[in-house]
Amino acid sequence: MAADDEVSTVAYTARRIRRHLRWARTEGIGRLIEEDRLDPVERVRTALAKRRWRRRAGRAPGSAMPVYLVGLQRSGTNMLVRGLDAAPEVEVRNENDSTLFHRFQLRPDAVLTATIQRSRHAYVLVKPLCESHRVDELLALPGSTPGRALWVYRDVDDRARSEVAKFGDANLRALRAIADGSIGRRWQGQRLDADAVELIRAHDPQRLDPHSGAALFWYVRNSLVFQLGLDQRADVLLCRYDTVVAEPAAQLRRLCAFLDFPYRPGLHAHIAPRQFHDAGTGHQPLPIDRRVRALCDELTDRLDRCAADARSETKAADRG
Repeated sequence: MAADDEVSTVAYTARRIRRHLRWARTEGIGRLIEEDRLDPVERVRTALAKRRWRRRAGRAPGSAMPVYLVGLQRSGTNMLVRGLDAAPEVEVRNENDSTLFHRFQLRPDAVLTATIQRSRHAYVLVKPLCESHRVDELLALPGSTPGRALWVYRDVDDRARSEVAKFGDANLRALRAIADGSIGRRWQGQRLDADAVELIRAHDPQRLDPHSGAALFWYVRNSLVFQLGLDQRADVLLCRYDTVVAEPAAQLRRLCAFLDFPYRPGLHAHIAPRQFHDAGTGHQPLPIDRRVRALCDELTDRLDRCAADARSETKAADRG
């Protein structure tokens, strides 16, 4: 390994340790263990169940359906991963899987395709959050069974609060780099059109606080749903985290119908149902910049309408 690579690896590891320590202090050790799936008993139990399934009902290599779980970090995707990982017919490739990811970003497409083709499971769940802007391209990769995508979004205040608690002002720094043109090829600036870049500049990220920056980043990334035409695709489903925790059984049935996947209560056994207005942290709204708040409110309404339309279509299909 070159000296520069060694320095980079050490610095990256140090940042991860600091981030985990901060997360443990603010959210508790139990939350950290659950977040990163650190419970060895649970991991061994899950692995054994999947091995038994492969021996009993394993599929031929090349037949697994890829399912891409995308959206924005701190939007509740780990909750869905945990539920689907409990299903033995699902092979889960989370962001910490070194076969497919390097520092939370996907390795080359050929590695992804080969990994999916090798699987003997019915589904391969991949969570490439840093490549959410590529979900249309990932769904079009040749050489595998046609896939599906789940785009998860969350209440902007709760997501911004969680983002800043774990990652500090990372979103704000990314916006500033996009605005001044120094973002380079980093994932935060990929596939943003000229209008999106101008909108970021118009809101002057240099003057925003970290929570307002996280909210503006929420707006930019979730706007990709419409910019990429994902709202018009039958192979993409919008899932609102707050709705899932409010009505887990109904929402997991909806998700299973979309994936043509057998529903079972165990998929949401880890989710304690809460009323919609209690689905987040229960804190008061953040003092987000007024102009940013207006953008996020408008996009929330648009995303909710799209998700509601999908729910109506699912109900109609079930009745048919």
